[in-house]
Amino acid sequence: MTGPLAGLKLVELAGIGPGPMCAMLLADLGATVIRVDRKQPVKLGLERPLKFNTLLRNRGSIALDLKQAAAVEAVLGLVEQADALIEGFRPGVTERLGLGPEVCLARNPRLAYGRLTGWGQSGPLAQVAGHDINYLAITGILEAIGREGQPPSIPLNLLGDYAGGSLYMAVGLLAAILDARRTGQGQVVDAAVVDGAVHLATTFHGMVAGGIWREGRGGNPTDGGSHFYDCYECADGRWIAVGPIEEKFFAELLARLEIDASKLGPQMSREHWKPAKELLAATFKKRTRDDWAARLEQTDACVSPVLSFAEAARHPHLKARGSLVEIDGIVQSASAPRFSRSTPAIPTPPQPVTPGNTDRALSRWFSQDKIAALRRDGVID
Repeated sequence: MTGPLAGLKLVELAGIGPGPMCAMLLADLGATVIRVDRKQPVKLGLERPLKFNTLLRNRGSIALDLKQAAAVEAVLGLVEQADALIEGFRPGVTERLGLGPEVCLARNPRLAYGRLTGWGQSGPLAQVAGHDINYLAITGILEAIGREGQPPSIPLNLLGDYAGGSLYMAVGLLAAILDARRTGQGQVVDAAVVDGAVHLATTFHGMVAGGIWREGRGGNPTDGGSHFYDCYECADGRWIAVGPIEEKFFAELLARLEIDASKLGPQMSREHWKPAKELLAATFKKRTRDDWAARLEQTDACVSPVLSFAEAARHPHLKARGSLVEIDGIVQSASAPRFSRSTPAIPTPPQPVTPGNTDRALSRWFSQDKIAALRRDGVID
């Protein structure tokens, strides 16, 4: 493996959503990750053929029946060599499996034991099922996203699961690993989507307290309430994103649109936003999205075309950056962020659990004799 995390070893107990995303991120950056899956497939989330489950890229997988003591012991053998473990079960599940923090830290006192859930390890909802939409709902974030007079808008499951969950777990694990290298002691990392999402909203808590941000939807500078931070429909029915918050950038937009600023009133005056928005909407309706993009995208007017996923793969900037790559016929994200020296390798596609792939995955952890013994004992196929 190459990348800044080369040499780091992580055990991933198979789950859905935030856990695999976190494991993928660390694997993309060079960590050796082994995914411990179930022998009998379980319906978890949105089913799809393996090659399209791109969150499972860049790591090996093995299938174990964790109801067998020998299989649990095999996982503990991996734990002994690992820098970190990540699991996303409800609180108490890994304890019942014999793979809880107490057992794992006894086998590897330097282990960073990551527990990634929606609600966290404690609190009234800790044992309740939930998804991204539920986690955002109780944080105040979902209530704030959307148009005035319309239902809350659902921000895919990027904001909660992946930003508030996966990324915070990745940071937490790396912090715990650094701490273990300094102190010799591992610890449990309790990463809850609700905690991460609330943390992401820090700036808005400050603005609400200061009376700068109004509760509700569509009445604030950057929630679609203003004329200078919104999406406008173009002549072809497609959309353009406009976001010149700063006065000088907004002035450039108006100049390029040939709009007299005096017709709009003060930029930050809420009472002028609605008529200003109507004027901008009428202006953007005069040309197609791509025409506006050609005129404005490479200026400081802060204007960009609203692209589909397929269109994004063809955008010149993303192509120049190599932000998207094709792996096994699937266009997907390249690894991120970028490094000047320890460049990560191009990700490898998800691999099915076969005897050959199992051997390859375990070869970074166990000797050939140990792997043969696990197969002989029926722990692996």
